[in-house]
Formats: sequence, structure tokens, C-alpha cells
Amino acid sequence: QVQLQESGPGLVKPPQTLSLTCTVSGASITNHYYYWSWIRQPPGKGLEWIGHIAYSGTTYYSPSLKSRTSISRNTSKNQFTLQLKSVTPEDAAVYYCAREGNPEACLTGPAMCVLGQGTQVTVSS
Repeated sequence: QVQLQESGPGLVKPPQTLSLTCTVSGASITNHYYYWSWIRQPPGKGLEWIGHIAYSGTTYYSPSLKSRTSISRNTSKNQFTLQLKSVTPEDAAVYYCAREGNPEACLTGPAMCVLGQGTQVTVSS
């Protein structure tokens, strides 16, 4: 049974870079046909898909966040990391890491989506 756990600072000052790490257990992030994603939920809003790193190492980002986002991985630690540059208060949200069976699957329901428990990120000077 795969489990995902987010870690990182809960408070980031603008315009610093937000860096979060997801530690995966119960499955390898190089397993075929899975996508390892970052998703966020701002207060009072729905889920927003940020991007993923595929089992192959290929990355894909939401067009609205692409210029500020980078996702990388450490296969020896079975971890993947989100970096979001130049944060503003609008980036405050609960950030989730996820395993998806298809790209952006978590936006359509739980069928092909396993989410971590989430971590609250506040952006404030």
C-alpha cells in the first residue's frame, strides 16, 4: 500500500522559493505508468494541479505555473521535490503530493489517485 508524506516549511516569505519534499513508501517512484504529482488547495477553493514527474523522469507543469515551478526526484531516497519560485500570498494553500494513474487524475476523483495528508503553507512577510 503506497503512502506519501509531504515535508517542508510551513511559512515562506515573499518572494522566496517554496520547497517541499514528498517521501514515498510502499512503491517505487520509478514504477511504470505512475505519475508523481503536486497539487494544492487554496483556502475556500478547489484542487489545483501543479505538475508531475513521471516514472520515466519526464516532467510536465500546469501552464499557469510553469514559469515558476520545478519538480525533481531522488530515486535513491524514493522522494520527489517541488520548488515554486517567487511566491506571493496567492500561493498560500494546503499542498499535497500524490500518485496518479493518469495525468491530473486527482482532479476527477479518487479512482486513480492517492494523496498524501497535505501540508499547510502560509506566505507572509
